[in-house]
Amino acid sequence: MADAPPSNPNGLIRSTLDFQFQMAWQLLDMHLTGLEDEEFHWRPASKGLHVHQESGIWRAEWPESENYDIGPPSIAWLTWHIAYWWSMVLNHSFGSGTLAREDIHLSGGIQETRDRINQLRSEWNREVSALTDEEFLSSERTRWPFAGRPFHKLAAWLNVELMKNAAEIGYCRFLHAVSGR
Repeated sequence: MADAPPSNPNGLIRSTLDFQFQMAWQLLDMHLTGLEDEEFHWRPASKGLHVHQESGIWRAEWPESENYDIGPPSIAWLTWHIAYWWSMVLNHSFGSGTLAREDIHLSGGIQETRDRINQLRSEWNREVSALTDEEFLSSERTRWPFAGRPFHKLAAWLNVELMKNAAEIGYCRFLHAVSGR
């Protein structure tokens, strides 16, 4: 039996975006389940984006370009990237708007990283569900990574980022499984 469409267009937009978000979240959850620290820190190639520890703080490398020759990222970097864009969106849409890339750190382990990503999911769900229909259609809260578009388009972008990073983590896990470490 098919879901009955909401009676208003905003309800349909929210319903579709929530469906997309739930699908992306299920994929990410599947790929993070069973992940251990060794695989989390494994580098799929001799070069590629990764995280490293400096004075007890785990920092992520930042690409100078998005060319393919920079190499594939590690799962540690990909999960940092999720925390990065999600933290930035939450801070710039619902907070002070002062958070910068350099402020985003993760712990060195997968369990703490999973906990942080779950916390971001809870914050996102709480904030988005509290938006009025007018706020959801307005561009007032759309400040990062772009401005001047309705908030529901920012939510759609976030869904795409989540799905993309989940798929990249899954691909890296496939590579790890056959790498013969």
